[in-house]
Amino acid sequence: MTSPMSARDLAKKRVTVMLLGGIAGVAAGLAGIYGIGMVMRNPAVPQACQPAAQLAQKLQPLARGEVAALAPAKSPIQVTDLAFRDASGQDRKLADWNGKTVLLNLWATWCAPCKKEMPALDELQKKLGGTDFEVVAVNIDTRDPEKAKTWLKDNGITSLAYYADPTARIFQVLKEKGRAFGMPTTLLVDKNGCEVATLAGPAEWASGDAVKFIQTALGK
Repeated sequence: MTSPMSARDLAKKRVTVMLLGGIAGVAAGLAGIYGIGMVMRNPAVPQACQPAAQLAQKLQPLARGEVAALAPAKSPIQVTDLAFRDASGQDRKLADWNGKTVLLNLWATWCAPCKKEMPALDELQKKLGGTDFEVVAVNIDTRDPEKAKTWLKDNGITSLAYYADPTARIFQVLKEKGRAFGMPTTLLVDKNGCEVATLAGPAEWASGDAVKFIQTALGK
């Protein structure tokens, strides 16, 4: 026969077990809800772009000053299939630059902010351009492709190679991917063809802030 004291102790133990079980259930439910939310907010990054995601995180503190609007990618996408033409009219894809870090810039002669930042992009190419880095400025004028070439020549832009997409499809593709909202649009792309950072709008690309950002991306 159980004593009155033992009965009370047993009742307390049962209540404690029930409470702990309830708390565990609530915690598991919340974990499930927040787990689903995390998956939705952070889609899986392609394996090839895992290094880009890590680099973007490293670069986050350097997005300041003249490049404060530069947004390091939280979920980098691969952009190797972006297509355009070179000065000779030959079809090119960004995949042609695999192994090299690229600052991809979309510009047009009808875009005043685009033209304003072009000398700085030209200067950036002079400073950092080489076997491991290139500024790839793609003109998207859909009429009179010679107009862009003339503008570059008249404004002393000599370090940038000429690239163009007269269909402006490259802009539409990036827009569909949520990476282009207006002009100019600029993406820093790593040697695997993965987005590292994106900027909607112009920047002082020859500034110390921009140079430091890109040099760090290059591991310098």
